Amino acid sequence: MNYRFVVKPELCIGCRTCELACSFAHARNGKQGRTRIFALDGGFKDLFVPVTCLQCEDAACAKSCLVNAITRNPETGAMDLDHEKCVRCMACVAACPFGCSLIDEQHELVVKCDLCGGDPACAKFCPTKALEYKPVTVTALRPAI
Repeated sequence: MNYRFVVKPELCIGCRTCELACSFAHARNGKQGRTRIFALDGGFKDLFVPVTCLQCEDAACAKSCLVNAITRNPETGAMDLDHEKCVRCMACVAACPFGCSLIDEQHELVVKCDLCGGDPACAKFCPTKALEYKPVTVTALRPAI
C-alpha cells in the first residue's frame, strides 16, 4: 500500500506540537534531536504553514550526495539518509531548494525527515490533523469513451 504525507496549512494553529514530537522521536543519547518540521508563520493573523521534506521524486539532496548516502526507502517512500555513509560534506543541505536537509549540531549529523520509519510522530501528535500520513490508492486514468 502506498502512503502519502499530507499537509493542510489551513488547519495548522501554530502550536508547534509537531516540532516537539519530531525532536523527541529523534532523540539520541538523552539529547533531543533537531526537528525536521517547522510551523512557519505565514505572515497573516492565525496563518501557519507546516514545512517538512517533500520526499521529492527527483530529489536534489540525493543527486548532490557524493557518497550515495541518501536513497529512497522502498517501504515508506522517504529519502533516507544513511549516517554510516554520510561524510557530512553538507552538499545536500546546500542542494535542497526547500531547506529540508538540516544540520543537527547537538549530534553533529546532517538530518532530514525520514517519516519516522513509516509512522511520523508529527502527524500522530498533531491536535488539529493539519498533518496526516495516510494510505492512498493509485488509479490509472482511463480515456473517456
